[in-house]
Amino acid sequence: MIRRLLVANRGEIARRVFATCRAMGVETVAVYSDADADSPHVAEADYAVHLPGNSPTATYLRGDLLIAAARKCGADAVHPGYGFLSENADFARAVIDAGLTWVGPSPKAIAIMGSKLEAKAMLAEAGVPMLPTAVEPEDVDTFPVLVKASAGGGGRGMRIVRDRDSLAEAVAAARHEAASAFGDGTVFCERYVERARHIEVQIMADSHGNVVPLGERECSIQRRHQKILEETPSPAVDPQLREKLCQAAIAAARAVSYVGAGTVEFLLAPNGEFFFLEMNTRLQVEHPVTECVVGVDMVRLQLVVAEGGPLPFNGPPVLRGHAIEVRLYAEDPAYAWMPSTGTLHRFDIPGVTHSFGPLTAPGLRLDSGVTDGSVIGVHYDPMLAKLIAWAPTRAEAARMLGGALARARMHGVTTNRDLLVRTLRHSAFLSGGTDTGFLDRHPEVFAPLLSSVDAVRLSCLAAALAGAARRAKTALLPGLPSGWRNVPSALQTVVYEGPTGTIEVGYRLDRANDLAAWAVRRIDPEDIGLPGAGLDPAGAPDHPPAAILSATGERVVLDVGGVRLQFAVHEVDGVSFVDSPEGSVALTELPRYPLPVPDQPEGSLVAPLPGAVGRVLVVPGQRVAAGDLLLTVEAMKLEHPVHAPTDGVISDLRVAAGSQVESGALLAVLSPS
Repeated sequence: MIRRLLVANRGEIARRVFATCRAMGVETVAVYSDADADSPHVAEADYAVHLPGNSPTATYLRGDLLIAAARKCGADAVHPGYGFLSENADFARAVIDAGLTWVGPSPKAIAIMGSKLEAKAMLAEAGVPMLPTAVEPEDVDTFPVLVKASAGGGGRGMRIVRDRDSLAEAVAAARHEAASAFGDGTVFCERYVERARHIEVQIMADSHGNVVPLGERECSIQRRHQKILEETPSPAVDPQLREKLCQAAIAAARAVSYVGAGTVEFLLAPNGEFFFLEMNTRLQVEHPVTECVVGVDMVRLQLVVAEGGPLPFNGPPVLRGHAIEVRLYAEDPAYAWMPSTGTLHRFDIPGVTHSFGPLTAPGLRLDSGVTDGSVIGVHYDPMLAKLIAWAPTRAEAARMLGGALARARMHGVTTNRDLLVRTLRHSAFLSGGTDTGFLDRHPEVFAPLLSSVDAVRLSCLAAALAGAARRAKTALLPGLPSGWRNVPSALQTVVYEGPTGTIEVGYRLDRANDLAAWAVRRIDPEDIGLPGAGLDPAGAPDHPPAAILSATGERVVLDVGGVRLQFAVHEVDGVSFVDSPEGSVALTELPRYPLPVPDQPEGSLVAPLPGAVGRVLVVPGQRVAAGDLLLTVEAMKLEHPVHAPTDGVISDLRVAAGSQVESGALLAVLSPS
């Protein structure tokens, strides 16, 4: 039996495996890079081993370092988690050759399924339905097609191509991204099915010949071909279709003598046909929803099977209720899903009843890789956590999950929380109308929750009043309210930079600290008036009437037209994070007398985020057209393109491939032709 297990991974999945190990009495070993020294997964393990290396990302890809760490601390088994080396046949073989127990399928099965081309050829012979495939771009004869990486997954290396003119660039970009992510630049083209659903079947297999499907999951809500919302069972799958999908998954597993946890992924067309996509030879990110409706601990089953034991069942378990999972990412959906970096000052989701393991009753489960104070850097995938709701019905699960997310406090980095809430509450989603094009067809879900004019104004007022309450504690003249002046008509003003631009809020308190007057205006970029010059509460009848019920540095309660509203205000380094029932907003207080900053040259192209420059496709003096790809910046395991905004000439190029850049750094200058 396994005595001490090393998890060759980090963050949320390492914590997930450790939770089951603690319940089973198995000792745990964490590994960590320099960037992860203070990560929660390191603190929770019984033992932790530092992995040396100059690159925090590449550190977890060094199989020799991982095996050396296992030997150093006396581990007798290795769990790969997901990502990194979890589907690397050479690493699995090296673990076994080192005399350690490998918690996963055989290296042979990993190798076959790790190459999508080889897997498609083998499983087609086993009768599993396949989409038409072209290995060489010149063999593509119908469009649209999906360019895919043969190795790896997670949406990396994927490109939708709708005409031949775009095919060459898409293939080149996919090859580069695949080689960077998986060390293998092999790609192929597959027929793209419009309005398809992404359906996958979870299977567990043991060494005694049992292959058991654990139902299907729907993972159609995606961005960049990567899942952000998963659920089980699928609203599109009836018992007859479920049986066909499960039988195809069993056939795929038996074709490679599969042992362990695996997922067989299919594309479900609108006409009911389904086609094999790939088989993931590891635990999936979305495994918690299956654990909820099936009532098993899948990590425990992985360990039991790795020890040579049989599965506790030999047929599909009964599905109980409905479970939905969302992935919380540090990224801005409204800005091309740009990853967000910085310190996560607060991470709090109300109503969570369990973490890192199966729920015993309907409720909310949180599997998180971060805590308050975690630093979100550029080295790893931007996923912060997974929130799972399990309820008797799909509608109840969606409502529970949407409500918890809407009340969550996530301060310091931009997240996709608002998009997830709007998706869960959207009529098309609630009616089961989901497919892989859902986000493209429903741009309204990209709107922030805090969208009404009055809600923004009131949040600004709350931030200003909380600031006044903080300053009142250090007042030089006790007894006078903050901002009091002997000209009673003047307003105390604060200027904030917020999601809707620059906003000025003014307020006046009386001697009883009651709100005597207030006003808010948006300052346009061309507005050169002094702060406060345009604020006239008498001339702003559209501002809702408000009265202060209470105000502290972190909590403001207002009476707005007879309705009591509470605002939680969390101020960090001049940024006020305001949470209310209307939504959340981050407001950066601007200095009254800002220091001048040097202007960038006209036509400057700057780095969209911190990272490393990947491809550089231009040289100084080169003429380019609007929309041309100039260079890429690689961060958080993705390639971010920088395109020419207009026609012009590259008059200055400041970076080369491999250059490390900070957000806003000057990359190149594009001058008019």
